[in-house]
Amino acid sequence: MKHKKPSLIAALLVLAGSARAHIVLEQPSAEAGSAYKAVFKVGHGCEGSATRHITVRLPEGFRGAKPVPKPGWTLSLRMAPLAQPYESHGRRIEQDLAEVTWTANSEADQLQDAWYDEFQLRGTLPEQPGELWFKLRQVCAQGETDWAEIPAAGASSKGLKAPAARLNVTARTAEAGHAH
Repeated sequence: MKHKKPSLIAALLVLAGSARAHIVLEQPSAEAGSAYKAVFKVGHGCEGSATRHITVRLPEGFRGAKPVPKPGWTLSLRMAPLAQPYESHGRRIEQDLAEVTWTANSEADQLQDAWYDEFQLRGTLPEQPGELWFKLRQVCAQGETDWAEIPAAGASSKGLKAPAARLNVTARTAEAGHAH
C-alpha cells in the first residue's frame, strides 16, 4: 500500500494545480434567452505576479451586456457592429458591447497572486441552446495569459493550456418572462 500513496498524492497535486489553472464562470450553465450574470472567478495571477488588467471578449449572441464596476479599477468598453442587428424596447440595435476591460488604478489595487476575486457583467443569452465561449486576457505585473483556447466541437477543454470560459446554454424549461 505504501507504494500507491505517493501516486495518489501526485495525482491530487496535479488535479489541484489544474483546478487553479483557469478563469472560470461561477455558473457554467443557464437557460437560452434568459438574463445571465457572468461571474468570472480569478484565482491566481501569472506565475506569482499580480493581475493588473482583465479583458473579457464577449461571444457573439450575448446581447446587451453591462459590466459591474469594481472599486480601484477603471472600466473600458469597446463596442462593435453586429452581424445580426436585433430589436430591444422598440429600438434597432446595430452595435453592442464586444469587450470589457478592468484595469487596476494603482499597484495597491492589483489582484495579488495569493488572492481571489471576481469580475462580473450581465447580459441576455441567445434563444438557441449551445455553447458560448468567453475569451479573457489576464495581464499581470509580469507576464500575461490569453485564456482563449476553444476545443473542437464536441471535444472537452481538458488538456488545453489556456481554455476560454465555457457557458453551456441549455434549452428553456418553461416560458420565461422578459428580464433585465
